[in-house]
Order: sequence, then C-alpha cells, then structure tokens
Amino acid sequence: MRSTKVQADDGTVLHVGVTGRGPDVVVLSGGPGCIHYLENDMLAPRGMRAWYPEPRGVGRSQGGPHDLAQAVADIEAVRRAQGIRDWGVLGHSWGSDLAVRYALDHPDRVRSVVGVAGHGLHKDRTWSQAYESARHREADLEIAWEPIVHTALSASFVEWIHESDLLRRLADTNVAMSFVAPQHDIRPSWPLRQLAALIPNGRFEEVPGVDHNLWSHTIRRCGSTSSPDCAHNRIPRTLERTGRAAHRKVGPHRHPPAAAAIDWQHCSL
Repeated sequence: MRSTKVQADDGTVLHVGVTGRGPDVVVLSGGPGCIHYLENDMLAPRGMRAWYPEPRGVGRSQGGPHDLAQAVADIEAVRRAQGIRDWGVLGHSWGSDLAVRYALDHPDRVRSVVGVAGHGLHKDRTWSQAYESARHREADLEIAWEPIVHTALSASFVEWIHESDLLRRLADTNVAMSFVAPQHDIRPSWPLRQLAALIPNGRFEEVPGVDHNLWSHTIRRCGSTSSPDCAHNRIPRTLERTGRAAHRKVGPHRHPPAAAAIDWQHCSL
C-alpha cells in the first residue's frame, strides 16, 4: 500500500491509499466519520488497482465537517486527479450508502456498485429498535473517528433520503448495484433487499457464516501469518470477484457476481 495526496476542489488535501494493478476500483469505508479501516493490503482485491480515500476531516485528510455532496465531490476529485475515466465502487457499511449516492450523482463514472453490509436509505424506527436490541451480540471495534464529521454527514444523509425524487432516481438508474448482507449482521437486511428490487440492475445476496465486521476477522486471524490460506493467495474474494465485475458495464437483466463467496469468512472460521 502506498500513500498519495489529492487536492480537493476547495484546496483541501486528502489522503488516498492505493495498491495493486489492473482495472480501477474505489473502496469506501463506513462510519460516517471513521478513518479508512479497509486500507490494508490484506483486504485488497487481486488483479485490481484499489483506491482508498480517507474522508475529509478524518485521520490523514485535512478539512472538517461536511455534507454528502462534498463527500461525493471529494471522490470525484480523486478520480480526476488520477486520470481515471470510470471505476467500480465498493463500499462497506455506511460506505455502501455513500456508493449509491455517488453512482446516482455520477453514473457515467461508475461501472457498477457493490455494497457490503450497508445500512440502506432509511431512518426506520423498527430497524433501529432491532439493531439496538442486538448490539450486545456485536463486538465493539476500536476505530478512530471524528464525532463532528459523523454528525454532519448523518444529518446530510437524512436530508438526502427525504428528497422527493430519490426513489425515482433509483428506479431509473442504469448502474448495476449489488448489495451483500452478512448472515449474522445484527442490522436487518430488508432495506438492502428493497434497494435491490427497486434498482433495474439490482441484486441482493446473503453470505452465510459472517457478521458485519467480517473484514476485521481476516486481519486479526490472518494478518500475522504468511499462510497461503490467509495472506495474498486468499484475500477477500468478494472484493476480488466483485471488483472484476465492477470494471465492466453490466447490461439489462445481467448482474455482477456480487458475493459468490467472501473469502474473509475462510480466514475467520
């Protein structure tokens, strides 16, 4: 993994990690307001050039609180600065929701979207109750984050999902999107199923035997070994296979193979 700096439209300097060679894919982590916890060679897709922009105001990126429009503009700034015509978009957790927003705003720059363990475009009370009642079953991970960035993006997210034309835009998009739900995620998956049903080239898949933080199990279990089962010979197959799908356009009634298998699970079980 190497580091580079990109200047956003307003002059803010953003940190971006990059690794690999091949078709381009931008990887968006969750939060909002977290550092880019997926920026790790152990999680990088083989055969792809993966870009990891750290959100403004977080970690190694300059700036402060911002809205979704700015977050999307920052992703575009990275793409333009690197001379990339279009790329696949992979998002985890809140990064999945950001990926959808980016694809709607810049469909000509997105080959396809793969969202893993996303929240979905809602603020549903019953969903929140189910999540809160099960939080004791999910381990807390120590991930650095900026509360003020989190608050600003969360507020902007609520404004966005209340926009009158959002469902129309989702129903009209020609960007292929796949939504992957870990079987043991405490977050109900029905919002992802709805998105997959609404989007013309949408797909939903549930992956057995893994939870929301499936990526972290790979690092904890496999990060200190050179075993071919855990290191570069067996990196997360979701990113590899969906990344390959993400670098080509998908026509009507065809879908990228979003998560035929997630290799994170083989290292964690």
